[in-house]
Amino acid sequence: MTKTPHIRAAIYARYSTEMQKATSVDDQVRICKAICKERGYVVAHIFSDDAISGRTDDRAGYQSLLRTMECGGIDVIVAESVNRLSRDAEHTARLCKITQFRRIDVVTKLEGNVDDIRFYLSSIVSSQFLKDLAIKTHRGLEGRVLAGKSAGGL
Repeated sequence: MTKTPHIRAAIYARYSTEMQKATSVDDQVRICKAICKERGYVVAHIFSDDAISGRTDDRAGYQSLLRTMECGGIDVIVAESVNRLSRDAEHTARLCKITQFRRIDVVTKLEGNVDDIRFYLSSIVSSQFLKDLAIKTHRGLEGRVLAGKSAGGL
């Protein structure tokens, strides 16, 4: 009788701003654990970042994930969606290169098994979303100022 090798999973969860609930990470981890159980993965690591945008790779949990990948410590990354991992095209490209080289799969609740094309497409969509959001935010702040109201901050 041959033994099925254990597939070591790393779960990654993140929420973007302090205006979101910290329980978002717990909810994401719960969803990812269910995916791991369903697929027979062993949860080897859980990485997370609280109130940090996916536009930057300067996230402690994300950096720990990258180091673990480089060391060969995982076989699959599980996340709620690709945009939890990154919202920046350059950082997504680096992540994709590492997963290809190390033969690490990526599985998300939203996208399922993530191939290279889906990785890059998601990155482009996320980058555009952030640009659109910035434009709309500035438009709203300008409208508040023109109406004689505070735009907040300085």
